[in-house]
Amino acid sequence: MRFGKSSGAARGGPSAPRDMALRRRPGLGLRGRLPDLCLLLLLRVYPMDSKCHSDLIFTIIILEKTGCLTAAVNLKSSNRNPVVQEFESVELSCIITDSQTNDPRIEWKKIQDDQTAYVFFDNRIQGDLAGRAELLGKTSLKIWNVTRTDSAIYRCEVVARNDRKEIDEIVIELTVQVKPVPPVCRVPKAVPVGKSATLQCQESEGYPRPHYSWYRNDVPLPTDSRANPRFRNSSFLLNPETGTLVFSAVHKEDSGQYYCIASNDAGSARCEEQELEVYDLNIGGIIGGVLVVLAVLALITVGICCAYRRGYFINNKQNGESYKNTGKPDGVNYIRTDEEGDFRHKSSFVI
Repeated sequence: MRFGKSSGAARGGPSAPRDMALRRRPGLGLRGRLPDLCLLLLLRVYPMDSKCHSDLIFTIIILEKTGCLTAAVNLKSSNRNPVVQEFESVELSCIITDSQTNDPRIEWKKIQDDQTAYVFFDNRIQGDLAGRAELLGKTSLKIWNVTRTDSAIYRCEVVARNDRKEIDEIVIELTVQVKPVPPVCRVPKAVPVGKSATLQCQESEGYPRPHYSWYRNDVPLPTDSRANPRFRNSSFLLNPETGTLVFSAVHKEDSGQYYCIASNDAGSARCEEQELEVYDLNIGGIIGGVLVVLAVLALITVGICCAYRRGYFINNKQNGESYKNTGKPDGVNYIRTDEEGDFRHKSSFVI
């Protein structure tokens, strides 16, 4: 096939020897000597008015081949970060895009807490996914009834023995969302006006970690009472990460029914309403009670003093001592009998 001539070729210029040298290059003989190589011929054609010294320039690239094919196994995934709610099903996508191996070896592995375990090996499901997972198509993995323990990194590995690049792998991170359960709420029963109060809300099952919101009489509370004019008579701060609602000083308006809601992307849950009562301190009643107690104590003290002065305590003491220490002359014994009712003389003494 003739693509054109330049003026140098017509005059037998330097292009003729150059073409001859190209045809004499040893690489051109590789097709006959190396049947296991594939030759790729690129042809560049220059226009007639080009200043190049040759009409045709050939570039020969020698590539490895297996039957003159350059296939290499490659994988892709339609979703490398699937997110699913607990107890639903999910597909871990692993697709072979390039391969000439008809029956490649497929393996799935689960990486969790720095430990690696087989999920699909030797053409069957392994481990804790046995009975609730299957291979979808050639390489994808489908899991039914996923649980929170299925949240992990999964690696799809393919070995294609007939390809130039035999091994490829792809990593998929599965996230299982868990709906929160009703949180545990702690609300003080009664707090005096002006005192501080702390309300707590905690939930430990939801994933991702839930955020918390507090309600008073079905009205949502802001994170800072100063940011909302509706709560200008209150002074509280709400931490949505920890669920803590702190009143620096409660007011009468803070009384009401309180409950907390824990929520994440999987759902929400609330605790039961609890009443917070804010009461006034009765200063007059407190003072009156103290005075009554002091008066009672004073009366008791006066009564004891009067009894002592009248000799109630002294006479009783002396009577007791005289009865116990009755004087008896030496040599005389007195015996009291039931019939006599008094002492009688038993023996005499000599002076």
